[in-house]
Amino acid sequence: MEFAANNDCVTILLVEDDPGHARLIEKHLRRGLITNPVVRLSNGQEALDYIFKDVGEDAISARYLILLDLNMPGVNGYQVLKRLKSHEGTKTIPVIVLTSADDAVEIQRCYQLGCNIYMTKPVDYEQFADAIRRLGLFLTVTHLTNPFGSIASPGT
Repeated sequence: MEFAANNDCVTILLVEDDPGHARLIEKHLRRGLITNPVVRLSNGQEALDYIFKDVGEDAISARYLILLDLNMPGVNGYQVLKRLKSHEGTKTIPVIVLTSADDAVEIQRCYQLGCNIYMTKPVDYEQFADAIRRLGLFLTVTHLTNPFGSIASPGT
C-alpha cells in the first residue's frame, strides 16, 4: 500500500490510546481507499505536542485531519478538541471524534466544542471494521479539504 507522497496531502493524525483500535482503524481506512499518511498518537498530550511542535503556536501547519478518541488517560479528547478549536492556528483543522461513547450529552458537547463529525465505534468487530471502511469511503467521496490539502485516494 502506498502513501500519498506530495506535500499538498493531508496527514491523518490518529489519536487513540488503544493500540488494537488504532491498528484496526488504520487497516480499514486503507480498505476504504485512503492513501494519506497516518500518524498514530497514543494520547491527547502527544497529539497537542505533535500539532504545536517546534515552530511554536503562532506558525502551525493545518495540513491535518484528526481522528480523535475521547476517553484517554491524561489529556483527554475533550481537552484536545477544546484547545485546537480555541486557537487561531488550529481551529480549522477537521476533527472527527471516534469513540465508544454513544451519549447524547457527550455528542452535543463535542459539537459545541467544534468537532466536525462524531462517530460511535461499534463494539462488534465487523460493525467497527465496516464503520471505518465507510468513513474512508466518505472521506474520498467528499474530498475533505482544508486550505492546505486534501484526502488522497487512488488515482488522485
